[in-house]
Amino acid sequence: MINNEEFPIGCTFELALHSDILNRFAHLPEQQQLSVIEGARNIKSHDEMRNYVESIFR
Repeated sequence: MINNEEFPIGCTFELALHSDILNRFAHLPEQQQLSVIEGARNIKSHDEMRNYVESIFR
């Protein structure tokens, strides 16, 4: 389980808006989840975060 304090809020928000992506994210191995989270850390804009989350499972 990923510690919520480590999860960027913008990524959390976008995942909540995309239940299909959230479900797939939840089933990833922890190392892959951490990789996705790390990729989200440097994203500063809402649009970039939305594009990032939507691109995770394309």
